[in-house]
Amino acid sequence: MDKQSKRIMNLFARYISMLLLGAGNLYLFYKILTPLTIKTVSSILAIFSPVTVADNLIRFNGTMIEIIPSCVAGAAFFLLLSLILSTAEIKPKKRTLIIILSMLTLFILNILRIIILTGLARTSYFQVAHWVSWHIISTLFVVGIWFAAVKIYKIKSIPVYSDLKYVQSLVKKPRKKSKRSKKHK
Repeated sequence: MDKQSKRIMNLFARYISMLLLGAGNLYLFYKILTPLTIKTVSSILAIFSPVTVADNLIRFNGTMIEIIPSCVAGAAFFLLLSLILSTAEIKPKKRTLIIILSMLTLFILNILRIIILTGLARTSYFQVAHWVSWHIISTLFVVGIWFAAVKIYKIKSIPVYSDLKYVQSLVKKPRKKSKRSKKHK
């Protein structure tokens, strides 16, 4: 298989993977991340005080914490993965490493966010802190992790755009030489 065919196959595999991973309202992300998030948060909180877990509810110091899909941040994980998968010209081993480290970093940051919010649960600041952490900080986590990956792994291509330019170069018809350009040869 020639280099161009491999690149086209890689492009299709990356975008089909994104479609499959995003199918079913991000089912796979929530299926994996919800129990991981609940177990990790409850284990950390158990260091400080007894914890009781029932389904997605964590009881800690007389406070009930409900881990809902927004807490799990499956959409943020999908966005980060989509940025990585939609970036051209990253070798498979390097892409796998970027995915693992980026997802792990986002998971750790998200756990820290939940732990901090747990500490604020009984204060008047909780609602504002929760809204800011959910709408702004989570987005900044994804953007920050992506920019860090670009810098650390020296990624030169732009997600989606570089792939579109490549596809455009494949379908672009060669221009016919004009009479004027033939004379200058």
